[in-house]
Amino acid sequence: MKKGLAVVLLSGGLDSCVTAAVAARDWELAFLHVKYGQRTEAREEQAFLRLCEHFEPRHRLITEVPALKAIGGSALTDRKISVPEEEPDPSRIPVTYVPFRNAHFLAIAASWAEVLGAGAIFIGANQVDFSGYPDCRRSFFDAFERAIEEGTRPETRIRIETPLINLTKVEIVRLGAKLGAPFHLTWSCYQREEVACGRCESCRLRLRAFREAGIRDPIPYEIPVGEE
Repeated sequence: MKKGLAVVLLSGGLDSCVTAAVAARDWELAFLHVKYGQRTEAREEQAFLRLCEHFEPRHRLITEVPALKAIGGSALTDRKISVPEEEPDPSRIPVTYVPFRNAHFLAIAASWAEVLGAGAIFIGANQVDFSGYPDCRRSFFDAFERAIEEGTRPETRIRIETPLINLTKVEIVRLGAKLGAPFHLTWSCYQREEVACGRCESCRLRLRAFREAGIRDPIPYEIPVGEE
C-alpha cells in the first residue's frame, strides 16, 4: 500500500533520479521540474521528460523561475562567469552556487503539494559529497519544513524528504544501481548538452563515484577525468 502522493523535485540529474527511485518504492509520484535559465536548461528538460517516461508519475509539471537568471551571481546562470574545471575548494562556496535556489524550488513544490494534497516533497540534496552549497544542508530543509507548516492551511502536513542527505556520492550510485535507477537517462554536466565535458565539478564528482562503485557511467563524456 502506497503512503500517498509525493512531489519529487526532478532536475534530471543523477541525485534526483535516485531520489525518484527511492520515492517510487512507497509513494505515488508527482514530478516537478524547474527551469531557471541554467546553461544546460534544454538538456536537463530532456532528461526530465525521459525520466517521466520511465517512472510514469501520476502528475508532472514543468515550470520556470526566470528571476534566478535575471539575478545572476552564478556560473550556471551567468555566461560571463566561467564554470570551474578544477577540483572545488571545500573551504569556499563555489561560483556554481545559485543563490537560495532550493528555497525557490521548495516554495513551488510546497504550493503544488498543497493543491494536490501530497504529503511529502522529495529532493535529492546531499551534504556529504557536495559542492558546498548552503541550501543543501538538512538544517535548511528543517527550517523550510517549519515555514511550510506556518504558511499553509492548518490541515496541511507536508514533510521534506532528503533520502540522500548523508550518503557519499559513491553510496548514491550504489543505491541507484540496487533500485534499478535509469542512469542512462540522466544528465549532470554543468556546461555541455551534447556530450558531458568530464571536467566540471559535477562531472568530476559523478565520474569518481561511478569509478569507485565499479560501475560504468553510461552517459557520453568529452574527456572523462582520469582518462586524459
